[in-house]
Amino acid sequence: MSDTSLMQTRSSLPAQNTPRVNIISALAFLTPLALGLLAMLFTGNPISIAVGAILGVLAAQSPKIARQWERAVVLRLGGYIGLRGPGLFWIVPFVVTIPAWVDQRVITTSFAAEETLTSDTVPDNVDTVLFWMVYDPEKAALEVQNYPQAVSWAAQTALRDIIGRTSLTDLLRGRERIEEELQKLIDERSNPWGVTVQSVEMRDVIIPAALQDAMSREAQAAREKQARIILGQAEVEIAHSFEKAAQSYQNNPTALHLRAMNMLYEGLKEKGALMLVPSSAVESMGMGGLLGAAALRQQTLTGSDEPPE
Repeated sequence: MSDTSLMQTRSSLPAQNTPRVNIISALAFLTPLALGLLAMLFTGNPISIAVGAILGVLAAQSPKIARQWERAVVLRLGGYIGLRGPGLFWIVPFVVTIPAWVDQRVITTSFAAEETLTSDTVPDNVDTVLFWMVYDPEKAALEVQNYPQAVSWAAQTALRDIIGRTSLTDLLRGRERIEEELQKLIDERSNPWGVTVQSVEMRDVIIPAALQDAMSREAQAAREKQARIILGQAEVEIAHSFEKAAQSYQNNPTALHLRAMNMLYEGLKEKGALMLVPSSAVESMGMGGLLGAAALRQQTLTGSDEPPE
């Protein structure tokens, strides 16, 4: 994963160490400050407002609010004492600290394997999206230093590992199998950190332009080959059909004459049509008179004054 993509992923997560201001903290700060101000007005001693401000700062550190999807990791003098949230909870300032806020929503992380060689030594770029979530905030806070970054690097190395063991053809055709294998591999690496993977989606597989052109020509040649095979099969089926028709006409002259008349009719439906009939067919089927009538009909259709030959 690039540094920019990693920074975008981390920026989408809640800040872990940034102080949070909430309405309860504001009230806890303003109340001692207001009391110190009133004491100064009555006594005229400016120390009262200073004491009120100090007490207000200390009181403002105590109330914390965790959102519905967050859990706060609480330490007492550096020792882990549990999780807090969601909602309002109180801590002892400077004795109890909150080093991390863990987001338990589903998080999306995009990562890529750039210029990675497949098992058949083809360089490609694979762009992938990972959907994951923290199911155990305690492990995510205590077992790994930075769980979003750890998940990102684990996903990228797993993707490179799988691409290196997969051919280009399997990578392009077997996306579902690769996504399942990738999800299982990332899950095995991230489960000890309290993280589980919901799904992995491969958005795009980019291969070199020269290879794309070669694959396009190969696909075109395969389609032409398949078209020729289909045409040859059609010719074979037609030949078998003609063979069966010839066997039917062999012992049935009437059917053969009817077929000949149908052929002449079909050929003379269009104006200006020319029908060539072998002389052997005319003699064997007695088509002389029929051809004469057909020629007369042809002359009538074309409007010619020349007598038919």
